[in-house]
Amino acid sequence: MTSLPDVWPMAALRVTCGDLTLQFLDDDLVLALAVLGGQGIHDPSYLPFNSAWSKGSPIEVTRRVLAYQWAARGKVAPEDWQIELALVRDGEVLGVQGAFARAFPVTRTAETGSWLGQRHQGQGLGTTMRLMMLHLLFEGFDAQVATTAAYADNPASQAVTARIGYLPNGVDVVAREGVAVESRRFLLSRADWSVQPRPEVTLEGVEPVRELLGL
Repeated sequence: MTSLPDVWPMAALRVTCGDLTLQFLDDDLVLALAVLGGQGIHDPSYLPFNSAWSKGSPIEVTRRVLAYQWAARGKVAPEDWQIELALVRDGEVLGVQGAFARAFPVTRTAETGSWLGQRHQGQGLGTTMRLMMLHLLFEGFDAQVATTAAYADNPASQAVTARIGYLPNGVDVVAREGVAVESRRFLLSRADWSVQPRPEVTLEGVEPVRELLGL
């Protein structure tokens, strides 16, 4: 009998660090993630994202997370891909870590983004999940550059970025809820990544995903 990983390699991708795993958002995990998002991601008076998808009633946010993740699942063409992996510990979904790229086989450059449920924040998970994704990008996919961005008034995200060793890579002025704000960009090269201390991370199911992504 054909299994899902036989035809969709993303389903077997695993990134493990201690008791934490980044894994494919199957139907059960994507629902758990959506419910987690509906329970709150940030203070309602603040918006750390490019759009206000995380604001609203619990059911509104839950539905937006579902719709976003359902759409992201199929975005795996070599010229334009998006990988969204649930952060799981002891069967519980804590958040999501994503990476996306265009023309990656040529540029070897990808950008990361993530969020944690509000009750799981402040425990160092943001740093660990980013390191796990970077391990997948650099060691699993042979990336040469990883980028990220954060608003100037998001010190928590910038602290994670600085801790990992990214370098400043410019500033954009963007519209957020009708107001101009600074979005600070950061870059981490493979050379800088290679000299950073980091926890032990293991990868599973990478080779079929590399083939899927044209690597």
